[in-house]
Amino acid sequence: MDIKLDQTDLKILDLLQKDARMTIKEISSRLNLSTTPVFERIKKLEKREIIDRYIAVLNHRKLGKKLIGFVNISVQDHSKETVENAVKHLVRFPEVMECHYVSGSFDFILKVLVDDIEQYNLFALEKLSRVPNIGKVETLFSLSERKNSHILPLIEE
Repeated sequence: MDIKLDQTDLKILDLLQKDARMTIKEISSRLNLSTTPVFERIKKLEKREIIDRYIAVLNHRKLGKKLIGFVNISVQDHSKETVENAVKHLVRFPEVMECHYVSGSFDFILKVLVDDIEQYNLFALEKLSRVPNIGKVETLFSLSERKNSHILPLIEE
């Protein structure tokens, strides 16, 4: 279901996704509106789950998580139950930042974040290899991160 948003909603969302700590007063000032309609619009966006949650984006490198791997996985059995069981295991691993069911020659792509190659090796041997129904696994490691954004393009700038 497509949800219709006006320009004011889009501007509010744009401001919040760039700085979720921005106050209602600051947003109101930027949009030349009073605080009450801005507050009501934000509550409505939250209720409609357009605003999913408010989070702090951490610098993974400064926290020692320096190796990003993209793990391509093929499953052996493609029945609904066995695929769902594999997913249930994969998404529980804290190293897995994203899990996508994809088209193409692999069934899943995982984005995995670990300290270093030794930690990835432990993850692959002690966790990934024990997931039922996993067939082929191929990992690509990021040599450098050129863009990492969570900001959706909502308005023309």
